[in-house]
This record gives sequence, C-alpha cells and structure tokens, in this order.
Amino acid sequence: MNDTTPLHLLQAAAAMNQHDPDPQETAEWREAFLALVATQGPARARQMLDELSRVARTQRTGWQPDLSTPYVNTIHVNEQPVFPGDLAMEERLASLMRWNALAMVVRANQAETGGSAELGGHIASYASAADLFETGFNHFFHAREGLAEGQHRGDLVFFQPHSAPGVYARAYLEGRLSEKDLGFYRQELTAGDAQGLCSYPHPYLMPDFWQFPTGSMGIGPISSIYHARFMRYLTHRRLLDCSGRKVWGVFGDGEMDEPESMSALTLAAREGLDNMVWVVNCNLQRLDGPVRGNGRIIDELEKLFAGAGWNVIKLVWGSDWDGLFARDLTGALASAFAHTVDGQMQTFAAKDGRFNRDNFFGQNEELARLAQGMTDEQIDRLKRGGHDLVKIHAAYAAAANHKGQPTVILAHTKKGYGMGQAGQGKMTTHSQKKFDESDLLEFRNRFNLPLSDEQARRIDFYKPAPDSAEMQYMHAKRQALGGYLPKRETTAEKIAIPALPSYAGFALAADGKEMSTTMAFVRMLGGLLKDAALGPKIVPIVADEARTFGMANLFKQVGIYSSVGQRYAPEDIGSVLSYREALDGQILEEGISEAGALASWTAAATSYSVHGLAMLPFYIYYSMFGFQRVGDQIWAAADQRARGFLLGATSGRTTLGGEGLQHQDGTSHLIAATIPNCKAYDPAFACELSVILDKGMQDMMVEQKDVFYYVTLMNENYAQPDLRAGSEAGIIRGCYKFNSYPRAPDADQGHKTLENAGRSVTLLGSGAILTEVIKAAELLAGQGVNATVFSVTSWSELARDGMACQQQMLDAEADVARPFIAQQLDDSHGPIIAATDYVRAVPESIRAFLPKGRSYMTLGTDGFGRSDTRAALRAFFGVNAQSIARAALQQLKTN
Repeated sequence: MNDTTPLHLLQAAAAMNQHDPDPQETAEWREAFLALVATQGPARARQMLDELSRVARTQRTGWQPDLSTPYVNTIHVNEQPVFPGDLAMEERLASLMRWNALAMVVRANQAETGGSAELGGHIASYASAADLFETGFNHFFHAREGLAEGQHRGDLVFFQPHSAPGVYARAYLEGRLSEKDLGFYRQELTAGDAQGLCSYPHPYLMPDFWQFPTGSMGIGPISSIYHARFMRYLTHRRLLDCSGRKVWGVFGDGEMDEPESMSALTLAAREGLDNMVWVVNCNLQRLDGPVRGNGRIIDELEKLFAGAGWNVIKLVWGSDWDGLFARDLTGALASAFAHTVDGQMQTFAAKDGRFNRDNFFGQNEELARLAQGMTDEQIDRLKRGGHDLVKIHAAYAAAANHKGQPTVILAHTKKGYGMGQAGQGKMTTHSQKKFDESDLLEFRNRFNLPLSDEQARRIDFYKPAPDSAEMQYMHAKRQALGGYLPKRETTAEKIAIPALPSYAGFALAADGKEMSTTMAFVRMLGGLLKDAALGPKIVPIVADEARTFGMANLFKQVGIYSSVGQRYAPEDIGSVLSYREALDGQILEEGISEAGALASWTAAATSYSVHGLAMLPFYIYYSMFGFQRVGDQIWAAADQRARGFLLGATSGRTTLGGEGLQHQDGTSHLIAATIPNCKAYDPAFACELSVILDKGMQDMMVEQKDVFYYVTLMNENYAQPDLRAGSEAGIIRGCYKFNSYPRAPDADQGHKTLENAGRSVTLLGSGAILTEVIKAAELLAGQGVNATVFSVTSWSELARDGMACQQQMLDAEADVARPFIAQQLDDSHGPIIAATDYVRAVPESIRAFLPKGRSYMTLGTDGFGRSDTRAALRAFFGVNAQSIARAALQQLKTN
C-alpha cells in the first residue's frame, strides 16, 4: 500500500491478514483497487464494487456487504474542516455548563442547601452529552429569527430528557433563567416568585421555554421524524418554505431499545429526509447497567441505521487518539477495539490511566508500544469522540451538508464524564445526585473551574461577569444563529372558520335521514376542505383506513401526499374513487401505523408554535387503537399543547359487531378524561357532532386555546334528528334534554294497575347507546311510565364541571355554582339510569354531582368484547332497550 492509503483501511487490512490463507493474492487485489481509485476516482470505484457485488450474487457465493465498519471515526483526520471557533473558550464554557448543571441537581438534593433528597435529578447523562450540546448551540442550532418572509424560522431541536439540567445551566448563563430559578429545580409548586424548573422538557409546564416533550423514552425520536416529514409537506404544498431548516435530535443509545425509536427509520430514508440529523449519545449505559454489555451498541446501531437507508457517521475517538492511530501500522488498535465489548469498555471508563495501561494497552506488544512515552494521566485523559469539540464539529458539519438521506451520528461518550470516582462509568452513575467535598473538588480541578475551595464545597453557581470574554463569546455565537434555544413561541395568524350551515346544513336539518356519524363527519370534512380560508390548513390523517371510514371520495378532491408524486397508474384509475397520490396532496396516509399517524397529527397540531403557521389536523382511526395503543404519545401531544381533532371511529364496544375483542373500544373515554386539555365527546347524532366541530374550530383556530378534541364516531346507520332549538350550549357543556316520553294516554287498564304506572324515570345516554335509551323510553311510556331522555355528549366535561364546583366549595368562595348536570336534571323526576357503550366507570364519573336524593344506576360494557351482531352484543352487556327498561322498572320498585 502507498503512503496515501487511508489509515482505517490499513488497520482493517491488517486485521484481515491475521486470518488470510493467501495474503499475497489479497494484497494484489487490494493494490489493484487502490490504483483504480487513484486513477479513475471514487465514482468509478463504486461502479466496480457494484458490478462485483452483482457477479457475486449471480454466482450464489452467499456474500453481501458488511453493514458495519471498523470501530474508528467515519471522518478521517485529513477530512476534518478547520474548527471555526475558539476551542479553548468553548471548552471553558462547556465546563461552566457542567458545573452549574451538577450544582443544580446536588443542591436540590442536599438538606444543607434547603433541598430534599426525594427530588431526584440526573447529572451523568448531561455529563456525557455536554459537548454534543455545546457544539450544536455554538455552531448549528438555529433559532427562529421571526415570521417575516426570508427570515429563518428556526431549527427543531429535541433534547435528551435526562440532560435537561444542562440546558437550564446554559439558559442561566444566557440570562434567560436566574440563579433563583436554578434553586428551584424540580420544585415547581414552592418556587414563589421564581420559576420552578420541571424535571424534563415539558412545554405545558414551561410554555415559553421547551418546545418538545421527550421525557417518555422513544417518543422524541419518532416525533422528530414526523416533524421533519411535516416540514416537507408544508413546503411541497406551498404553505411554508421550510428549506434550510433542520431537525436535530439528541437521544440516548439505551433509548434506541424503544420500539417507537426504531419504527419510522425506513420512512425517514424513504422520504429522503436530509433535513434531519440524529445524534445518538452512545455512553454505553442504560439506567441500570450497560446497553449491550456483551456486544457493541455502536456496531449494532450502525447496521440498523445503514440497513434502513440512513447516512451513518461514527464519532468514536477524540483527537488525542489521532497520533496513536498514525503510529499503528499493524492494525493493533482496530483489532483490539473489534474484540472489546461494551461491558469492558464501561470498565475502562470507570478506571484510571494505570488500569487502562495494564488492561487495554497491555493486551499485546503492539498496543504496549503505542502507549510508550505516555503518562498514566495522559492515558486517563484520552477522549472518546463525543467529548472532543473538534471531532464533534466535523461530524455535525458533514451531517448538515449531507444530501438525500437522514443522518445519524453515533457519538461514543462516557456516562458521568468527569465525575471521577463519584460516578464516571459506574453502574450506579445514572442515579448519582450527591457529591462529597472531595468529589466536588476533584470535579472542579478536572475542568479547571474558577472556583475557590469554599465555593466548590458550598456548590455555588458560577456566572462570569457580563463583559467577560466568555459571556461575550457565548452571546455572539447565539446571535449569529438567530437567538436563544430552546424557546417556544405561539405567534400565529388566526384562521377564520366557515359558518356552520355552510358545511353541516344536512346535519342541522337531517329530517330523519339515516346515516352514521362517521359518514356525517366525512361529509362535513369534505365541505370544510372547500373553504378558501380554512380548507388549505386542514390536514386529514388516516392510518390506512380511509376506505373503511368512507373517505375515498377525498382521494380525488384533495389527494394523498407523496414526496415523489405518483409514479404509477393505480389499479382503480378508472374509478370515481381511485387512489391518487400527489406532491401537493393534502391527506397524510400513514400506512398501518397508529404511532406514525399520531406523530404526524402532533406535528400538524403544534405547527402554530413550531412554525408560526396554524394548521388543523383531523386524525380518524379505530377508537380502540387510539388511547390504548398510543396513549403515551397522546399524553406527550397534550404536554406540547397540541390543537386538533382526534376522531375515534367505530367507537364503543357494541357498534363494531363482528370484529370482536381486540377491536371493540369500551375505555377510550375513560382514558381521555385523564388528559386535562383534551375535551372528549361521544355524540349520538350528526347535529351534535356538527356543533362540537364548530366549537372546537372556534376554540383552536380563532380563540387559539391550547386544547384538543377527542370525538367518537359510529359506523351504525340510524335516523338522524334535527338539531333541537337552543341545545347548542348543552351539547358543548356535556348534556341537554333530548325529549320527554309521557305515559301513553291510551295505555290499557292492565298498565294502569301496574305498580309503577304514572311514575317517572330519567334516562341518560350517549353515543351509539342513546338510540337504545330512546327505545327504552318508548317501551316504558307504553307501560305507563313517564320517561325523560337526556343526551350526554361528554361525561368528562360534566365531571370536570362538577369537580370545579366542588373545588369552589372547598375554597369557600361566596358564589358557589351548582354542577351543570344537576341543573339540567332539575326538571326531571324519578330514578336516573345512565347507559353507554363504555365501561361503567365513564358514567360513574358524574355520580357525585347529581341532584340530591335521586338514585343513580349505571349500565355499561365492562369486560371483554365478543364477535356477534350489535343486537346480540347489546343484550349480552345489558345496554339494549329491553335491559335499560328493566333497569328503570327495577329502580322504580326500590325507590
């Protein structure tokens, strides 16, 4: 080989020669290939490799390219760009961030500083990621400059949640948080006039600071991918030019175990999302121990990402290793790394230079010679790539400039870097939050911090003077990148919504026409899409079920978004409802992935804050596959203050008859009620649905409230009534009087002699079961019992109203309101029977707020579902008309 052969090729070749039966022949092939590269260039070399690969497959050799590369940096030292900053200055700033982050957590957990050991917090994760963060902050993470045309609207940055103290520490130096604020880390309720700092990134709790919630592992990664794709969607639909903007995500290697982290990798590659860069902080440790103790997580992730079609950059070793690699002509280092598992690498991180000299460099004579002339301290200070600002910058620059693929940077770090005996590389380091005096002084010395012994022992926060070189440098770097991050903004233009009759007139005056509420919704959505102001801002989303929900007519109307348009003639091209993909398509059809669809919905539902452009997503799906399957993502969307509609179609446990147990939903309204900013409705009729949609759009697009709506829909056709005059307020608040059913005036003498003749009952129903409640009222009237039927459109809104009244009473306010449900039922009489297509806990939620002295019985669909007809299922669960009527008669007998 010649002197220009890349070092990692030399090392790999040397390692290969150890098992080569004919090294001379191998050398000849190698020399021929290197000559090809030298004379005809890399493009010709790639072409030849492709041809040889084709020949190998044709000859059935059983060979395919290895997706893993040697355990060295992807970017060779000769390929590194010149570092564009003041390296010493940035290292000093990073050290200050490390100290203040450590001080924040330790002070919060030390009784001597007024803290409490129960608060918790994390130091080690940020200690490993600090340099990864700082390189981004100083050179790459662009903030929003404004909303005017031509101004940069900012990059999207997803921060590793356990590293939140480091982000707070930087905001403190930037002047965005005070020292008093830092003193109330994880103390949001007792902060007084300070700002309590939440544990992890939570936009709901710090709405002007955090943009993206990442505290639930795996949700940050999948969310970042769909945000990047949504930016392409906005650009291709000519709604907003998002070119030049990046999505950055800093995640942990242990976090890659979460299925959500991995589930959309191929989508990112398929869509060519080169506007996205992931930085996986490979500190080799989870919460309790090594990520892959008996393997190498960097190798595993390289294969995974490369196989999925990503550009992979391995950032393994720092600059101090460059000299060692340059002197290693036998491939000893590459060979040693190839045979060192992560569990052993963790031990090397936890031990000192003497241990590493003896146990790593002492493995063979070649390694020992490489370490000659190095002191134990120099060996101890050999950096891994994720702690070297120069190497990190080179990797980030390559990732930012790469075209055609998403990029992942696999950054090798040490968990608890710099924590010394207190926690570097130790099994317990994730939970380490206390330091004794010697540990604090050691940390101070390790990073050359300008603190006296007494300041270090007191764990004082440190902030340079405003006119210091460090502060001026830090502010200048951020100003060059548009300002400070993270920062959440909510400025977005209000969008006018069309008048209700313009798109829902058919529902307001249905005149008994039979239809399902799902079909009514699709018809309303089609009308809304035609509105000049709101229509372009609507984002219809489905998880491969558009035809199931009768949305096929929208294929032609607005098209399905595709980043490459439509390159084929669909099988049903002659059909009126043929499948149509387009670059400017409006529907997001996410395939069989509720997680992906919900991530898309979140991206659209938070566009008002992320992009300064209000969008209105409607995600329709099988209700059973909503809160049950991706409830954690919905919770994260709520944290991010999402605005949009979730439509739980084929809802309830008895409306989707034949599908059976796994498809029948009896709990989604119970779970939805636990999310404070989710307004959940279970309308029975199209007219109710139209009023709810109208109010939701008013709330979110005009009044810009941070709420989202969950609305359940049914696929059962039944007669649709006209909207009751004056019922709108009750529909929104959760309940209104639907109708009264007095005892039949011509009831025969037998009914008159019945024990319950002439008495009254009150029936409450929602969703699909309201039609059964109405039938029950008619049965009771025919038996001489007066029945009043109330349509409950939202059990959770009624319960929240009742709890609010209850809280007023506890607070001893002068004017204590009565619960709305109690007011609604004032002009009704007799026992109250409530029936729903959900578990009894849903109607039970309002029991405490009913009128005094009235008995209350709930009917629901507790238990597992079954496959059968709707009639059989409702009889089985006891929510059909006959069961409801029997329950009412029983209550009359006992009252």
